[in-house]
Amino acid sequence: MALKVVGAGFGRTGTLSMKMALERLGFDKCHHMMEVFPSDFQLNSWHAIGRGEKPDWDEVFHGFQASVDFPSSAYWREISAHFPDAKVILTTRSFDAWYESALETIYPVSKKIPNWMTVIPKIRKIKEMTNATVWDRVFHGKFEDRDYARKIFEQHEAAVTTEIPADRLLIFHPKEGWEPLCAFLGVPVPDTPFPNVNDRADFKKRVAAFTWLNRAPWIAGALVVVGAVAAALAFQ
Repeated sequence: MALKVVGAGFGRTGTLSMKMALERLGFDKCHHMMEVFPSDFQLNSWHAIGRGEKPDWDEVFHGFQASVDFPSSAYWREISAHFPDAKVILTTRSFDAWYESALETIYPVSKKIPNWMTVIPKIRKIKEMTNATVWDRVFHGKFEDRDYARKIFEQHEAAVTTEIPADRLLIFHPKEGWEPLCAFLGVPVPDTPFPNVNDRADFKKRVAAFTWLNRAPWIAGALVVVGAVAAALAFQ
């Protein structure tokens, strides 16, 4: 099954809402980072791609009709070339809104995975894959440099709009709703509201959990010390 829609927008530009919208319109399933983590095949495939292995895009996207979000949007050029009949959607928002959102959600979730947890092979692969396919490939390890991230964001959107023919490309903000998306894809407008998924709160919970887990070895060490002192005092 060839992809019919290729998403070129960075994660946190409304990609989860777009995934749900595309699936509602019949482009089911739609690939997204949330499809990668639980699937051994997907995780292994993208981990290998991040290491520089040549991908078999037909195999990677087997069973999918569309793709959005990282990691696939980091390879929009290669994927859109491989599926030349696919429409391309560039989800977008203002740089400042996007950066603040990414800085509070997807960036710390991947960066704050505790090193001690990477002894678990799947956790290690997730961390290595996200670093290789997103933070190193796209932002060259400089995402925390706001000015550099702005330059990359603007260069990315300029490249997509320059390289993809206008009749193949939709530049889309989720607030625009169904009409421009459905007109672009040539499908009827649903009678349900356009999906509006704001999962920042859930991401913040994960970040908080990882922050705590990063401290866990120190907490455990402190408890051992306290226990040892208490035991020593008890035997005095």
